[in-house]
Amino acid sequence: RKRAPGRRPSVAHRARPELDEHHPVLVTLRARPQLGSLRTPRAYHAIARSFRRCPEKRFRVVHFSVQTDHVHMLVEAGDKHTLARGLRSVAIRSALALNRTLARRGTVWGDRYHARALHTPRMVRNALVYVLANARKHLRAVAGLDPCSSAAWFDGFRDARPAPARPSPTREARTWLLRVGWRRHGLLSVDEAPRPRGGRRNRQARAAPSPRSDIMASSAALPADLPTSLEPIL
Repeated sequence: RKRAPGRRPSVAHRARPELDEHHPVLVTLRARPQLGSLRTPRAYHAIARSFRRCPEKRFRVVHFSVQTDHVHMLVEAGDKHTLARGLRSVAIRSALALNRTLARRGTVWGDRYHARALHTPRMVRNALVYVLANARKHLRAVAGLDPCSSAAWFDGFRDARPAPARPSPTREARTWLLRVGWRRHGLLSVDEAPRPRGGRRNRQARAAPSPRSDIMASSAALPADLPTSLEPIL
């Protein structure tokens, strides 16, 4: 069926590759268009609270950012089945919280989630930039740390700053890649930003130790997708 103009393509229904506990995963959840911006204080806090409440023991949301109509996450999971259960739990809990907060009913998240397993330290570093600084890709006015992300609790910036007194909405990383391995390619700068597809890096990104700051800069940099259905999701 022909796609409507301006509508993003749905995530393809492919067989899921195997996943092991040593590799973090970059995940994207997209919201239904009728929801409005997810970056309002009420919507953001409703989503952030759902991350730590996931009961799945071998699943962790480690980093995230909330954009206008989608959410990026870096997660860890024991295997592909744990990943699916954990993301389903996050999607359901955040959907219920959003509907309650916004006094609405109905579907919150669209079709299926998009996921990519990260196998190397450089891929993980690029993913950290992509997630924590994603607001600069969509909202040029954002400077410093994105308040709608877990950047305030991230301890991998070169220009270190104290974490907020309030507890982090995420869990600590356990994989070597997400705890230590990515640091081989240099700590992040608070001014670093993802590179638009086909565009040039900004000045800070060119000066950063890693020559590629956008996780999506090269399709060859990442393995096959790990799409999984979220249906039915509130």
